[in-house]
Amino acid sequence: MTITLPDKVKYIIGVLEASGHEAFAVGGCVRDSILGRQPGDWDITTSASPNEVKGLFPKTADTGIQHGTVTVMAEKEGFEVTTYRIDGEYEDCRHPREVTFTSDLEEDLKRRDFTINAMAYNESHGLVDIFGGIRDLERQIIRCVGDPVHRFTEDALRMMRAVRFSAQLGFDIEDGTRAAVTQLAQSLKGISAERIQAELVKILISGHPEEMRTVYETGMSRVFLPEFDDMMQTPQNNPFHCYNVGEHTIAAMQNIRSDKVLRLTMLLHDVAKPVCKKMDSAGIFHFYGHAKAGAEMSRMILRRLKFDNDTISRVTALVTWHDSLPDLKEASVRRAIHRVGLLQYPALFEVARADAMAKSNYQREEKLAQIRRYQEIYEGIMAKRQCLTVRDLAVTGNDLIALGMKPGKGIGSMLQDLLMHVLEHPEDNTPEILLNLAERQQKPE
Repeated sequence: MTITLPDKVKYIIGVLEASGHEAFAVGGCVRDSILGRQPGDWDITTSASPNEVKGLFPKTADTGIQHGTVTVMAEKEGFEVTTYRIDGEYEDCRHPREVTFTSDLEEDLKRRDFTINAMAYNESHGLVDIFGGIRDLERQIIRCVGDPVHRFTEDALRMMRAVRFSAQLGFDIEDGTRAAVTQLAQSLKGISAERIQAELVKILISGHPEEMRTVYETGMSRVFLPEFDDMMQTPQNNPFHCYNVGEHTIAAMQNIRSDKVLRLTMLLHDVAKPVCKKMDSAGIFHFYGHAKAGAEMSRMILRRLKFDNDTISRVTALVTWHDSLPDLKEASVRRAIHRVGLLQYPALFEVARADAMAKSNYQREEKLAQIRRYQEIYEGIMAKRQCLTVRDLAVTGNDLIALGMKPGKGIGSMLQDLLMHVLEHPEDNTPEILLNLAERQQKPE
């Protein structure tokens, strides 16, 4: 098998080999090349020690030298070059206490997580596949190198990585590997929220966000997202629904494009349904107030998982308004845009459509038609550049002061009153009309 290595990778490998060392491209870049994908990074493994690597190249950085990794700069691009190593005991379910450098490539490859990530390649030796990575690529399975219990005991995050690779590649997790995940799922408690967040996002934005079902079935979500377990166990006895809350959520994620904020929104849009569930006298379930409650729960969950404030703000806003539909008139839509916030559009329409598509056929087409009309009115408003915020008003606070108003809270209140008027009557957004309205509204002290 021939893999086309980038010129800079060939250069680094060539320098190391010319100095009597072994060197190979290794890991995900080899896997992706075999699959015909464009590798994101090219990692290199070598028999040379870190100091030997540093001595062979003019510009390097000690990015992980305690674990044998040196970043070699080639024309302003960095490549991680790591010495063959044997990992010692893992002390925190994540990192080895110490590493031992070795000259044996097989020893280095056997410490890696999955067979498809334990292949190496250079032009001198071709493909080195000791653990059956090619066979597993052909079978489309994710399988641990060696004993999966041992692999996951070393690094519990590998369990999330197994699902992530399954989601990204569309592969199945091999039975023994999956059984080990189920057995050791609770050990994820020792992994930082930041690490779990990173793997969760990769699963969600993959081509197969339905692998969240595997996260649930193996018990991992119970550790870091128990709310999802509750969703997977909450039925929806309602004509608008054909799935339980969790399965509806999975279908909704599949119906929206691969974007972090959108997929997180669909993951959490119904998170409060288990706690808002009510049953009427006919046995029909209702979930009144779940959107607002869901926004608060989403904020708590996203903070717990250490998401950034911008992501939290955007997701919680979309969760708040995901099932809100105004009267389909221009004035009502203008008020809705002002209330919801311009930043939530047009994403809100994608969210509403994904939600509707994940429900039963009952009145689905009517709901989709309403969403389409909502978006048409919104687009017309935007095309006409109608006033939607105080900043869009034809007058400012300084204009009101010049009119004789005293600086202070009254200025802001008056601007809000003028905005409410303009949302109803966009044609009145002129300095003359607004100043006249303001003057008439002023009351003598």
